[in-house]
Amino acid sequence: MADVVEFLNGLVWSQALIYLCLGAGLYFSIRTRFMQVRGAREMVRLMLTGGKSEAGVSSFQALAMSLSGRVGTGNIAGVATAITFGGPGAVFWMWMSAFLGASTAYIESTLAQIYKEKDDTGRYRGGPAYYIEKAMGQRWYALLFAVATILATGALLPGVQANSIATAFQNAWNIPPLVSAAAMVIALGVIIFGGVTRIARFAEIVVPFMALGYVLVALLIMLINIADVPGVLALIIRSAFGVEAGFGAVLGLAVQWGVKRGVYSNEAGQGTGPHAAAAAEVSHPAKQGYVQAFSIYVDTLLVCSATAFMILTTGRYNVSHPAGSMIVNNLPGVETGPAYTQAAVESVMPGFGAPFVALALMFFAFTTIVAYYYMAETNVQYINRNVHRGWMVFALKLVIMASVTYGALRSATVAWGLGDLGVGLMAWLNIVAILILQKPALLALKDYESQKRAGLDPVFEPEKLGIRNAGLWDEIRKRHLARKDSVQSRPTEAPTPAE
Repeated sequence: MADVVEFLNGLVWSQALIYLCLGAGLYFSIRTRFMQVRGAREMVRLMLTGGKSEAGVSSFQALAMSLSGRVGTGNIAGVATAITFGGPGAVFWMWMSAFLGASTAYIESTLAQIYKEKDDTGRYRGGPAYYIEKAMGQRWYALLFAVATILATGALLPGVQANSIATAFQNAWNIPPLVSAAAMVIALGVIIFGGVTRIARFAEIVVPFMALGYVLVALLIMLINIADVPGVLALIIRSAFGVEAGFGAVLGLAVQWGVKRGVYSNEAGQGTGPHAAAAAEVSHPAKQGYVQAFSIYVDTLLVCSATAFMILTTGRYNVSHPAGSMIVNNLPGVETGPAYTQAAVESVMPGFGAPFVALALMFFAFTTIVAYYYMAETNVQYINRNVHRGWMVFALKLVIMASVTYGALRSATVAWGLGDLGVGLMAWLNIVAILILQKPALLALKDYESQKRAGLDPVFEPEKLGIRNAGLWDEIRKRHLARKDSVQSRPTEAPTPAE
């Protein structure tokens, strides 16, 4: 099984996909005039404003839902793996994939908003399958992406998250993986049988809490090792370009593993983020594009960086030479994964590190599994739009629970290999699609900025921009204008005369 998965990953994760991810991010950054820099303040403002409706969740809930998918085991075990096989320089390339990927996230999330539609329960649904069909007119390509996403997020990727939780719990409290698997399946069943609203509410509460707590502990460890922080930064930069003695041999691997784990973690271009983005209630698609671009920064520049600095400032990492020897060997005999991060925190806070990382990983990875279910369900709904097949959603729930059980009990190598395969398949299909379909998202950005300069709260009218097959926006626009008129016409109380 491991050999087959490794062979398939060699085909999917070739150098072509690595450079496609970086190249697409650079291209979209230029086309959007580096909106991820210019629009930083707008990202934060939009994240904290906006409401929800019966059809859609709020911008913050959509951000939390997408972050619950982005912030997972890749932020803890994935960063350790990148450093193991790519050296400290892999962290730099993770940062680069996030910086460039923020513009990619804007494009795909805005497209998801433009071409979203309502399902049979009246809730917003959208994602790459929807915009591929409506904007490209290629139903077969849309179905291919939908099937690949159901396979990846419903069967391949959940096992990675479950494996990391089970491993971390075994390291911290010696809990058997079978017990962890049973607990995860029961908790997952309670949430996914509760519907999209329960998923959004769960993510809104858990994600900000877990990310903030994790980053604060990382900052505390950095303060304790503050003298080593400048040296670690220099090490990351030097080894990223092969300047650091001893790490020149893994220069190519630094780029490969940095981008590979960066895409796995922040999911820019992978096509998962647009599913949550489409569920938001906004007056203009670009609003959610800005918010989702910001989520890339939270995932990689904050949470992934927190893990990297905890590992590097404490010196608790292994780095593999391509020939198989170890360049740095501070943790002999420890498998790559959450154990490195647990050992890093444990070395500074004995008795606290392993349990804390295990709990953080439980929240990170479990919310990601829940988000994966939502993405897979959205694509099942896409396939079911014309012919209702209720059994498919029920079957999906059984499959994802089986995947969690399998991933928790199998080796980390097989679990990560299957996860990488799922990410790679989705990334190939989605990045090619958004390179072809970019124009509506760019027009939306230009329209949004034009209305903002005129002092307006932007409202989207696709017909004026020459965008077709976005009929739902006529209804959305009327609702937002009616709400605005209602607020403006609301009578105000007369001032009380002075005594």
